[in-house]
This record gives sequence, C-alpha cells and structure tokens, in this order.
Amino acid sequence: MKNLAVARRYAKALILIGQEDGNADQYNKELTGIVGLFDSQDGFEQALINPLINKNDRKKLLLAVIDGVKVSAVMKSFLILLFDKGRIGFLRDIASYYNDMADELNGVVKATVTSARKLTKKATEKIQKSLAQKTGKTIVLSVEEDPSLIGGIVTKIGDLVLDGSVKTQLMNMRETLKKGESV
Repeated sequence: MKNLAVARRYAKALILIGQEDGNADQYNKELTGIVGLFDSQDGFEQALINPLINKNDRKKLLLAVIDGVKVSAVMKSFLILLFDKGRIGFLRDIASYYNDMADELNGVVKATVTSARKLTKKATEKIQKSLAQKTGKTIVLSVEEDPSLIGGIVTKIGDLVLDGSVKTQLMNMRETLKKGESV
C-alpha cells in the first residue's frame, strides 16, 4: 500500500509540473514510452533496480537510455530523481496514476460496464452517451461479461458503483424478507 502512495505522490508532482508548463500530455507519452521499454527490453528494468549491480553503472545505463530515446529535460530530471531516491522501480505505478490524472485533466473518465450477457454495440454506445451526458466528460468505456449477475448491468466510474443487476436486487430482497419487512 505504501508503494502506491509513493507512486501517487510522484505522479501528482509531475502532473502539477505538466499543468504549469503545459506539457502534461507530452510527459504522459514519455512515461508510457519508458514503461514500454521496460516491457520490450528484457532485463532493462531489473538492471536498473538490482542492488547487486553497482549504482553508478545502473545510473550510466539509465542516462544512456534516456539520451537514446530523447525525452524532455523535465522527464530526464524526473527519471534521474526517481533513480537517485531508489524509486525507479515504482515507474509503472507512477505512469498508471499519471495517465489517470492526465485523462482527468483532459476531461476523460474511464468507466466499466459489466453485464450478464454480451451487450450489443448499440446498447454500449447508448450507455456511453448517457454516462457522458451525466458526467459532462468523455467516457472511455470497457465492457465485461459476468453471467452470475443474472441480468441488468453494473457500472463503475472511478469509485462510484451503480449496481442495477438482478443478482443484487435478489440479495436485497432476501435481506428485506429476513428482517420481516414488506417488499
């Protein structure tokens, strides 16, 4: 949990710089690119965080890669700061938080709709449009299936959960009946 708090703090600091200098989207792309290098270059991430490798050698590797991929001066300083503070291993989480904050800045919200059956494209578009109207933001919608819902849908936007599933309605009805209340 502590690692996530650290990652969130660094991401927030970088997004504030991005807001100030107007380069928030560029920093998002650069972070995504560096994480992409971690994914595509076997051993690169491990080489940076491995304490058995001399710290100066690890820093030289980082600097060589930074110079090779041509990132902004702010991103170069940010990556060096992460390395110097022993936080370069948190880069994936930092990039994820940063991406979410950058989306928020741009008025983009991620939402998930879970339904018992596969939704039609028309239904998905209707839900996306409705959520966009209610939030006043652009909605990036991911759709999932969960047959255990029986029917209806569950929508998640950030921390907000709108549960209109038959499964939940039946569970609520059962609890009401247990208490002896009328339905």
